[in-house]
Amino acid sequence: IPEMSQGEFFVDILLPIGTPLEESEEVVANMASLAQKVPGVNSVYTAAGTAAQMGFSATELRENLGQLHIRLAKRNDREAEQRVMDNLRDKFSSLPGVEYKISRPTLFSFKTPIEVEVRGYNLQELERLSLTLAQEIRKIPGLRDVKASTEGGNPEVQIVFNRRRVAQMGMDIATIGNIVRNKVLGEVSTELNRQDRKVDIRVRAREEDRNNVEDLRKLAVNSTGSVAIPLSSVADIKLARGPSEIRRIDQERVALVTANLKGRDLGSVSEDIQRVIDSLELPPDFRVRIGGQQREMVTSFDSMKLAIALAIFLVYLVMASQFESLVQPFIIMFTIPFALIGAILTLLVTRTPISVVVLIGLIMLAGIVVNNAIVLIDYINQLRKRGLVKREAIKQAGQVRLRPILMTTLTTVLGLLPMAIGLGEGAELRTPMAITVIGGLIVGTLLTLVVIPTVYDVMVRK
Repeated sequence: IPEMSQGEFFVDILLPIGTPLEESEEVVANMASLAQKVPGVNSVYTAAGTAAQMGFSATELRENLGQLHIRLAKRNDREAEQRVMDNLRDKFSSLPGVEYKISRPTLFSFKTPIEVEVRGYNLQELERLSLTLAQEIRKIPGLRDVKASTEGGNPEVQIVFNRRRVAQMGMDIATIGNIVRNKVLGEVSTELNRQDRKVDIRVRAREEDRNNVEDLRKLAVNSTGSVAIPLSSVADIKLARGPSEIRRIDQERVALVTANLKGRDLGSVSEDIQRVIDSLELPPDFRVRIGGQQREMVTSFDSMKLAIALAIFLVYLVMASQFESLVQPFIIMFTIPFALIGAILTLLVTRTPISVVVLIGLIMLAGIVVNNAIVLIDYINQLRKRGLVKREAIKQAGQVRLRPILMTTLTTVLGLLPMAIGLGEGAELRTPMAITVIGGLIVGTLLTLVVIPTVYDVMVRK
Protein backbone atom coordinates (compact mmCIF):
# COMPACT_ATOMS: atom_id res chain seq x y z
CA ILE A 1 0.00 0.00 0.00
CA PRO A 2 1.46 3.42 -0.85
CA GLU A 3 2.91 5.34 2.08
CA MET A 4 0.61 8.19 3.08
CA SER A 5 1.57 11.73 4.02
CA GLN A 6 -0.17 12.50 7.30
CA GLY A 7 1.51 15.77 8.19
CA GLU A 8 3.52 14.22 11.01
CA PHE A 9 6.46 11.89 11.50
CA PHE A 10 8.86 10.60 14.17
CA VAL A 11 12.59 10.91 14.70
CA ASP A 12 13.93 8.04 16.85
CA ILE A 13 17.23 9.05 18.48
CA LEU A 14 20.02 6.76 19.68
CA LEU A 15 22.89 8.21 21.74
CA PRO A 16 26.16 6.49 22.74
CA ILE A 17 25.93 3.70 25.30
CA GLY A 18 26.06 4.90 28.90
CA THR A 19 24.70 8.39 28.15
CA PRO A 20 22.88 9.56 31.32
CA LEU A 21 19.25 10.60 31.09
CA GLU A 22 20.04 14.26 31.85
CA GLU A 23 22.42 14.45 28.89
CA SER A 24 19.89 12.64 26.66
CA GLU A 25 17.29 15.27 27.59
CA GLU A 26 19.69 18.07 26.62
CA VAL A 27 20.47 16.50 23.23
CA VAL A 28 16.78 15.85 22.48
CA ALA A 29 15.88 19.43 23.49
CA ASN A 30 18.67 20.76 21.23
CA MET A 31 17.39 18.68 18.29
CA ALA A 32 13.85 19.89 18.98
CA SER A 33 14.98 23.53 18.86
CA LEU A 34 16.74 22.85 15.53
CA ALA A 35 13.60 21.20 14.17
CA GLN A 36 11.40 24.08 15.32
CA LYS A 37 13.39 26.49 13.11
CA VAL A 38 12.77 24.46 9.93
CA PRO A 39 10.17 26.10 7.64
CA GLY A 40 6.92 24.13 7.58
CA VAL A 41 7.20 22.65 11.10
CA ASN A 42 4.22 23.49 13.29
CA SER A 43 5.06 21.78 16.61
CA VAL A 44 7.61 19.39 18.10
CA TYR A 45 6.98 16.99 20.99
CA THR A 46 9.93 15.33 22.73
CA ALA A 47 10.55 12.27 24.87
CA ALA A 48 13.84 11.19 26.47
CA GLY A 49 14.62 7.73 27.82
CA THR A 50 12.22 5.93 25.50
CA ALA A 51 11.47 5.38 21.84
CA ALA A 52 8.00 3.95 21.45
CA GLN A 53 7.66 4.03 17.69
CA MET A 54 9.23 2.29 14.70
CA GLY A 55 12.78 1.07 14.95
CA PHE A 56 12.68 0.20 18.64
CA SER A 57 10.54 -1.99 20.86
CA ALA A 58 7.47 -0.16 22.12
CA THR A 59 8.26 -1.11 25.72
CA GLU A 60 11.96 -0.27 25.59
CA LEU A 61 13.16 2.22 28.21
CA ARG A 62 16.83 3.19 28.01
CA GLU A 63 18.57 6.34 29.13
CA ASN A 64 20.34 6.79 25.78
CA LEU A 65 17.13 6.82 23.71
CA GLY A 66 14.94 9.73 22.68
CA GLN A 67 12.24 10.69 20.25
CA LEU A 68 10.88 13.72 18.43
CA HIS A 69 7.26 13.81 17.25
CA ILE A 70 7.07 16.48 14.56
CA ARG A 71 3.82 17.93 13.20
CA LEU A 72 3.75 20.03 10.05
CA ALA A 73 1.74 23.12 9.20
CA LYS A 74 0.36 21.49 6.00
CA ARG A 75 -1.06 18.01 6.48
CA ASN A 76 -1.50 16.86 2.88
CA ASP A 77 1.58 18.28 1.16
CA ARG A 78 3.90 15.31 0.54
CA GLU A 79 6.58 17.37 -1.18
CA ALA A 80 6.71 19.83 1.75
CA GLU A 81 6.97 16.88 4.16
CA GLN A 82 9.89 15.43 2.19
CA ARG A 83 11.64 18.83 2.15
CA VAL A 84 11.31 19.06 5.94
CA MET A 85 12.75 15.54 6.34
CA ASP A 86 15.73 16.34 4.08
CA ASN A 87 16.30 19.62 5.92
CA LEU A 88 16.30 17.81 9.28
CA ARG A 89 18.74 15.19 7.97
CA ASP A 90 21.16 17.99 6.99
CA LYS A 91 20.88 19.63 10.41
CA PHE A 92 21.11 16.44 12.47
CA SER A 93 24.02 14.93 10.51
CA SER A 94 26.41 17.47 12.05
CA LEU A 95 25.55 16.44 15.65
CA PRO A 96 28.39 14.30 17.10
CA GLY A 97 27.56 10.85 18.45
CA VAL A 98 23.86 11.05 17.53
CA GLU A 99 22.20 8.35 15.45
CA TYR A 100 18.61 8.88 14.32
CA LYS A 101 15.89 7.33 12.20
CA ILE A 102 12.99 9.18 10.57
CA SER A 103 9.74 7.26 10.12
CA ARG A 104 6.12 7.96 9.29
CA PRO A 105 3.15 6.53 11.24
CA THR A 106 1.95 3.40 9.45
CA LEU A 107 -1.75 2.74 8.81
CA PHE A 108 -1.95 -0.58 6.97
CA SER A 109 1.28 -2.23 8.08
CA PHE A 110 3.37 -2.58 11.21
CA LYS A 111 6.48 -3.12 9.11
CA THR A 112 9.04 -0.65 7.81
CA PRO A 113 9.45 -0.66 3.99
CA ILE A 114 12.72 -2.58 4.20
CA GLU A 115 13.31 -5.27 6.85
CA VAL A 116 16.05 -7.85 6.49
CA GLU A 117 15.97 -10.73 8.98
CA VAL A 118 19.26 -12.30 10.08
CA ARG A 119 18.53 -15.57 11.91
CA GLY A 120 20.96 -17.52 14.07
CA TYR A 121 21.68 -18.53 17.66
CA ASN A 122 25.10 -17.01 18.45
CA LEU A 123 24.50 -13.43 19.59
CA GLN A 124 28.02 -12.19 18.78
CA GLU A 125 27.86 -13.62 15.25
CA LEU A 126 24.31 -12.27 14.88
CA GLU A 127 25.52 -8.78 15.77
CA ARG A 128 28.53 -8.98 13.44
CA LEU A 129 26.43 -10.16 10.49
CA SER A 130 23.68 -7.57 10.98
CA LEU A 131 26.17 -4.69 11.26
CA THR A 132 28.03 -5.91 8.15
CA LEU A 133 24.76 -6.20 6.26
CA ALA A 134 23.67 -2.70 7.37
CA GLN A 135 26.99 -1.28 6.17
CA GLU A 136 26.61 -2.92 2.74
CA ILE A 137 22.96 -1.91 2.38
CA ARG A 138 23.82 1.75 3.04
CA LYS A 139 25.61 1.75 -0.33
CA ILE A 140 22.38 0.99 -2.22
CA PRO A 141 20.83 4.15 -3.74
CA GLY A 142 17.31 5.00 -2.60
CA LEU A 143 17.69 3.88 1.02
CA ARG A 144 17.62 6.16 4.06
CA ASP A 145 17.91 5.66 7.84
CA VAL A 146 19.50 2.20 7.68
CA LYS A 147 19.64 0.70 11.18
CA ALA A 148 20.48 -2.67 12.72
CA SER A 149 18.52 -3.75 15.80
CA THR A 150 21.74 -5.01 17.43
CA GLU A 151 23.27 -1.52 17.51
CA GLY A 152 23.62 0.13 20.90
CA GLY A 153 23.85 -2.66 23.48
CA ASN A 154 23.65 -1.91 27.20
CA PRO A 155 26.78 -1.62 29.37
CA GLU A 156 26.78 -4.27 32.09
CA VAL A 157 28.93 -5.95 34.72
CA GLN A 158 29.38 -9.62 33.91
CA ILE A 159 30.22 -12.17 36.61
CA VAL A 160 31.72 -15.37 35.17
CA PHE A 161 32.01 -18.10 37.80
CA ASN A 162 34.92 -20.52 38.04
CA ARG A 163 33.05 -23.74 38.68
CA ARG A 164 36.09 -25.63 39.97
CA ARG A 165 36.84 -23.00 42.62
CA VAL A 166 33.18 -22.86 43.64
CA ALA A 167 33.19 -26.64 44.12
CA GLN A 168 36.46 -26.51 46.12
CA MET A 169 34.87 -23.98 48.48
CA GLY A 170 31.96 -26.34 49.06
CA MET A 171 29.48 -23.85 47.59
CA ASP A 172 27.14 -23.74 44.59
CA ILE A 173 26.58 -21.04 41.94
CA ALA A 174 22.87 -20.57 42.68
CA THR A 175 23.53 -19.73 46.32
CA ILE A 176 26.34 -17.31 45.46
CA GLY A 177 24.15 -15.68 42.81
CA ASN A 178 21.35 -15.11 45.32
CA ILE A 179 23.77 -13.62 47.86
CA VAL A 180 25.21 -11.19 45.27
CA ARG A 181 21.75 -10.21 44.07
CA ASN A 182 20.47 -9.59 47.61
CA LYS A 183 23.50 -7.47 48.50
CA VAL A 184 23.37 -5.37 45.33
CA LEU A 185 19.66 -5.20 44.53
CA GLY A 186 18.36 -5.92 48.01
CA GLU A 187 15.69 -8.17 49.43
CA VAL A 188 12.32 -7.14 50.84
CA SER A 189 12.47 -8.57 54.34
CA THR A 190 9.30 -7.07 55.80
CA GLU A 191 6.76 -4.27 55.42
CA LEU A 192 6.13 -1.12 57.39
CA ASN A 193 2.46 -0.31 58.01
CA ARG A 194 1.88 3.43 57.73
CA GLN A 195 -1.83 4.25 58.08
CA ASP A 196 -3.47 2.76 54.96
CA ARG A 197 -0.18 2.11 53.13
CA LYS A 198 2.35 -0.70 53.29
CA VAL A 199 5.96 0.29 52.63
CA ASP A 200 8.53 -2.36 51.64
CA ILE A 201 11.67 -2.53 53.78
CA ARG A 202 14.55 -3.55 51.50
CA VAL A 203 17.79 -4.79 53.06
CA ARG A 204 21.02 -4.59 51.05
CA ALA A 205 24.69 -3.66 51.35
CA ARG A 206 25.66 -0.05 51.97
CA GLU A 207 26.15 2.08 48.87
CA GLU A 208 29.87 2.52 49.52
CA ASP A 209 30.20 -1.31 49.54
CA ARG A 210 28.58 -1.74 46.09
CA ASN A 211 29.46 1.49 44.29
CA ASN A 212 31.87 0.15 41.61
CA VAL A 213 33.34 -3.01 40.16
CA GLU A 214 36.15 -3.10 42.74
CA ASP A 215 33.60 -3.07 45.55
CA LEU A 216 31.76 -5.98 43.89
CA ARG A 217 34.97 -8.02 43.85
CA LYS A 218 35.26 -7.60 47.65
CA LEU A 219 31.68 -8.71 48.42
CA ALA A 220 31.61 -11.69 50.81
CA VAL A 221 29.75 -14.57 49.22
CA ASN A 222 29.64 -17.04 52.13
CA SER A 223 26.92 -16.62 54.70
CA THR A 224 28.59 -19.06 57.12
CA GLY A 225 32.19 -19.68 58.18
CA SER A 226 34.73 -17.68 60.17
CA VAL A 227 36.65 -16.41 57.11
CA ALA A 228 34.90 -14.19 54.53
CA ILE A 229 35.31 -15.36 50.94
CA PRO A 230 35.31 -12.47 48.42
CA LEU A 231 33.51 -12.79 45.09
CA SER A 232 36.80 -12.32 43.20
CA SER A 233 38.11 -15.64 44.55
CA VAL A 234 35.37 -17.67 42.82
CA ALA A 235 34.52 -15.52 39.76
CA ASP A 236 35.95 -13.15 37.17
CA ILE A 237 34.22 -9.74 37.11
CA LYS A 238 34.46 -7.54 34.05
CA LEU A 239 32.75 -4.63 32.31
CA ALA A 240 31.18 -5.58 28.98
CA ARG A 241 28.40 -4.63 26.59
CA GLY A 242 25.37 -6.86 26.47
CA PRO A 243 22.83 -7.08 23.63
CA SER A 244 20.30 -4.26 23.42
CA GLU A 245 17.58 -6.87 22.92
CA ILE A 246 17.15 -10.54 22.05
CA ARG A 247 14.39 -10.58 19.45
CA ARG A 248 12.74 -13.80 18.34
CA ILE A 249 10.60 -14.62 15.30
CA ASP A 250 9.17 -18.16 15.04
CA GLN A 251 11.17 -19.04 18.19
CA GLU A 252 14.48 -18.17 16.47
CA ARG A 253 16.89 -15.41 17.46
CA VAL A 254 16.69 -12.64 14.90
CA ALA A 255 18.47 -9.36 14.20
CA LEU A 256 16.63 -6.87 11.98
CA VAL A 257 18.19 -4.42 9.55
CA THR A 258 15.57 -1.77 8.71
CA ALA A 259 15.52 1.14 6.25
CA ASN A 260 13.23 3.69 4.61
CA LEU A 261 12.78 4.29 0.89
CA LYS A 262 13.33 7.50 -1.02
CA GLY A 263 12.87 7.90 -4.76
CA ARG A 264 12.76 4.16 -5.60
CA ASP A 265 10.18 1.40 -5.57
CA LEU A 266 10.18 -1.48 -3.12
CA GLY A 267 10.62 -4.20 -5.75
CA SER A 268 13.83 -2.91 -7.39
CA VAL A 269 15.44 -2.06 -4.04
CA SER A 270 14.61 -5.57 -2.76
CA GLU A 271 16.38 -7.06 -5.78
CA ASP A 272 19.52 -5.02 -4.96
CA ILE A 273 19.36 -6.12 -1.33
CA GLN A 274 18.97 -9.75 -2.38
CA ARG A 275 22.18 -9.47 -4.43
CA VAL A 276 23.98 -8.16 -1.32
CA ILE A 277 22.59 -11.07 0.74
CA ASP A 278 23.71 -13.60 -1.88
CA SER A 279 27.27 -12.20 -1.71
CA LEU A 280 27.51 -12.69 2.08
CA GLU A 281 29.45 -15.62 3.52
CA LEU A 282 27.13 -17.03 6.17
CA PRO A 283 28.26 -19.26 9.05
CA PRO A 284 26.51 -22.63 9.46
CA ASP A 285 22.95 -22.45 10.85
CA PHE A 286 22.59 -18.76 9.90
CA ARG A 287 19.99 -17.53 7.41
CA VAL A 288 19.22 -14.10 5.93
CA ARG A 289 16.00 -13.19 4.17
CA ILE A 290 14.00 -10.08 3.29
CA GLY A 291 10.86 -9.53 5.37
CA GLY A 292 8.80 -6.45 6.20
CA GLN A 293 6.62 -4.91 3.52
CA GLN A 294 8.42 -6.90 0.79
CA ARG A 295 6.99 -10.16 2.16
CA GLU A 296 3.59 -8.51 2.61
CA MET A 297 3.79 -7.31 -1.01
CA VAL A 298 4.49 -10.82 -2.34
CA THR A 299 1.58 -12.28 -0.34
CA SER A 300 -0.89 -9.56 -1.34
CA PHE A 301 0.17 -9.65 -5.02
CA ASP A 302 -0.40 -13.41 -5.15
CA SER A 303 -3.91 -13.03 -3.74
CA MET A 304 -4.67 -10.12 -6.09
CA LYS A 305 -3.56 -12.16 -9.12
CA LEU A 306 -6.11 -14.80 -8.13
CA ALA A 307 -8.78 -12.08 -7.75
CA ILE A 308 -8.01 -10.66 -11.22
CA ALA A 309 -8.17 -14.12 -12.82
CA LEU A 310 -11.47 -14.82 -11.04
CA ALA A 311 -12.90 -11.47 -12.17
CA ILE A 312 -12.02 -12.20 -15.82
CA PHE A 313 -13.53 -15.71 -15.56
CA LEU A 314 -16.79 -14.40 -14.08
CA VAL A 315 -17.07 -11.69 -16.77
CA TYR A 316 -16.59 -14.35 -19.47
CA LEU A 317 -19.16 -16.64 -17.78
CA VAL A 318 -21.84 -13.94 -17.72
CA MET A 319 -21.24 -12.96 -21.36
CA ALA A 320 -21.26 -16.60 -22.52
CA SER A 321 -24.65 -17.14 -20.92
CA GLN A 322 -26.10 -13.93 -22.40
CA PHE A 323 -24.71 -14.29 -25.93
CA GLU A 324 -25.32 -18.08 -25.93
CA SER A 325 -21.93 -18.43 -27.57
CA LEU A 326 -18.39 -19.25 -26.53
CA VAL A 327 -16.66 -17.44 -29.41
CA GLN A 328 -18.21 -13.97 -29.14
CA PRO A 329 -17.42 -13.49 -25.41
CA PHE A 330 -13.88 -14.60 -26.25
CA ILE A 331 -13.68 -11.81 -28.86
CA ILE A 332 -14.90 -9.29 -26.26
CA MET A 333 -12.23 -10.50 -23.84
CA PHE A 334 -9.59 -9.21 -26.28
CA THR A 335 -10.26 -5.74 -24.87
CA ILE A 336 -8.72 -6.71 -21.50
CA PRO A 337 -5.12 -7.12 -22.82
CA PHE A 338 -5.53 -3.81 -24.66
CA ALA A 339 -6.65 -2.15 -21.44
CA LEU A 340 -3.67 -3.71 -19.63
CA ILE A 341 -1.32 -2.13 -22.21
CA GLY A 342 -2.91 1.27 -21.58
CA ALA A 343 -2.71 0.89 -17.81
CA ILE A 344 1.00 -0.06 -17.95
CA LEU A 345 1.84 2.85 -20.29
CA THR A 346 0.00 5.30 -18.02
CA LEU A 347 1.79 3.98 -14.93
CA LEU A 348 5.13 4.37 -16.72
CA VAL A 349 4.38 7.94 -17.85
CA THR A 350 3.15 9.04 -14.40
CA ARG A 351 5.96 7.09 -12.63
CA THR A 352 3.40 5.34 -10.41
CA PRO A 353 4.72 2.14 -8.78
CA ILE A 354 2.57 -0.99 -8.89
CA SER A 355 0.79 -1.53 -5.58
CA VAL A 356 -2.27 -3.32 -4.23
CA VAL A 357 -4.33 -0.22 -5.10
CA VAL A 358 -3.21 -0.49 -8.75
CA LEU A 359 -4.23 -4.16 -8.82
CA ILE A 360 -7.66 -3.23 -7.42
CA GLY A 361 -7.93 -0.79 -10.34
CA LEU A 362 -7.12 -3.66 -12.75
CA ILE A 363 -9.94 -5.75 -11.24
CA MET A 364 -12.34 -2.84 -11.80
CA LEU A 365 -10.98 -2.39 -15.33
CA ALA A 366 -11.74 -6.02 -16.21
CA GLY A 367 -15.43 -5.32 -15.63
CA ILE A 368 -15.57 -1.81 -17.13
CA VAL A 369 -13.55 -2.06 -20.34
CA VAL A 370 -15.59 -4.92 -21.83
CA ASN A 371 -18.76 -2.78 -21.90
CA ASN A 372 -17.83 -1.01 -25.15
CA ALA A 373 -17.13 -4.26 -26.98
CA ILE A 374 -20.41 -5.73 -25.65
CA VAL A 375 -22.36 -2.76 -26.99
CA LEU A 376 -20.63 -3.01 -30.39
CA ILE A 377 -20.94 -6.77 -30.91
CA ASP A 378 -24.50 -6.90 -29.61
CA TYR A 379 -25.56 -4.33 -32.23
CA ILE A 380 -23.67 -6.20 -34.97
CA ASN A 381 -25.68 -9.31 -34.08
CA GLN A 382 -28.96 -7.34 -34.17
CA LEU A 383 -28.17 -5.96 -37.63
CA ARG A 384 -27.27 -9.42 -38.96
CA LYS A 385 -30.57 -10.78 -37.66
CA ARG A 386 -32.29 -8.05 -39.67
CA GLY A 387 -30.64 -9.47 -42.80
CA LEU A 388 -27.46 -7.45 -43.29
CA VAL A 389 -24.34 -9.25 -44.44
CA LYS A 390 -21.53 -9.54 -41.92
CA ARG A 391 -19.18 -6.79 -43.11
CA GLU A 392 -21.97 -4.33 -43.77
CA ALA A 393 -23.33 -5.01 -40.27
CA ILE A 394 -19.86 -4.41 -38.77
CA LYS A 395 -19.45 -1.13 -40.68
CA GLN A 396 -22.90 0.18 -39.75
CA ALA A 397 -22.60 -0.87 -36.08
CA GLY A 398 -19.28 0.94 -35.82
CA GLN A 399 -20.84 4.14 -37.15
CA VAL A 400 -23.96 3.96 -34.96
CA ARG A 401 -22.23 2.88 -31.72
CA LEU A 402 -19.19 5.17 -31.99
CA ARG A 403 -20.89 8.08 -30.25
CA PRO A 404 -22.35 6.18 -27.24
CA ILE A 405 -19.03 4.31 -26.78
CA LEU A 406 -17.06 7.58 -26.69
CA MET A 407 -19.64 9.17 -24.39
CA THR A 408 -19.53 6.36 -21.81
CA THR A 409 -15.72 6.35 -21.89
CA LEU A 410 -15.47 10.13 -21.49
CA THR A 411 -17.96 10.26 -18.62
CA THR A 412 -16.06 7.54 -16.75
CA VAL A 413 -12.68 9.18 -17.41
CA LEU A 414 -13.88 12.65 -16.41
CA GLY A 415 -15.53 11.24 -13.31
CA LEU A 416 -12.21 9.68 -12.24
CA LEU A 417 -10.11 12.73 -13.17
CA PRO A 418 -10.39 14.55 -9.78
CA MET A 419 -9.29 11.35 -8.07
CA ALA A 420 -6.35 10.96 -10.48
CA ILE A 421 -5.17 14.54 -9.91
CA GLY A 422 -4.72 13.67 -6.22
CA LEU A 423 -6.49 16.47 -4.40
CA GLY A 424 -7.08 16.30 -0.64
CA GLU A 425 -5.79 14.09 2.15
CA GLY A 426 -5.24 10.40 1.49
CA ALA A 427 -4.72 11.02 -2.25
CA GLU A 428 -1.82 8.51 -2.22
CA LEU A 429 -4.40 5.72 -1.87
CA ARG A 430 -6.90 6.96 -4.47
CA THR A 431 -4.65 8.28 -7.24
CA PRO A 432 -3.00 4.99 -8.42
CA MET A 433 -6.39 3.30 -8.83
CA ALA A 434 -7.82 6.20 -10.86
CA ILE A 435 -4.70 6.45 -13.06
CA THR A 436 -4.88 2.72 -13.80
CA VAL A 437 -8.56 2.79 -14.78
CA ILE A 438 -8.26 5.97 -16.88
CA GLY A 439 -5.22 4.77 -18.86
CA GLY A 440 -6.65 1.31 -19.43
CA LEU A 441 -10.07 2.62 -20.44
CA ILE A 442 -8.76 5.18 -22.97
CA VAL A 443 -6.37 2.81 -24.76
CA GLY A 444 -8.79 -0.12 -24.47
CA THR A 445 -11.60 1.91 -26.06
CA LEU A 446 -9.48 3.19 -28.96
CA LEU A 447 -8.18 -0.29 -29.76
CA THR A 448 -11.67 -1.77 -29.30
CA LEU A 449 -13.02 0.36 -32.15
CA VAL A 450 -10.35 -0.99 -34.51
CA VAL A 451 -9.38 -4.48 -33.36
CA ILE A 452 -12.68 -5.96 -32.13
CA PRO A 453 -14.50 -5.55 -35.52
CA THR A 454 -11.49 -7.12 -37.26
CA VAL A 455 -11.38 -10.09 -34.88
CA TYR A 456 -15.16 -10.51 -35.21
CA ASP A 457 -14.86 -10.62 -39.01
CA VAL A 458 -12.14 -13.29 -38.83
CA MET A 459 -13.58 -15.54 -36.10
CA VAL A 460 -17.35 -15.44 -36.65
CA ARG A 461 -18.04 -17.53 -39.77
CA LYS A 462 -21.80 -18.07 -39.68
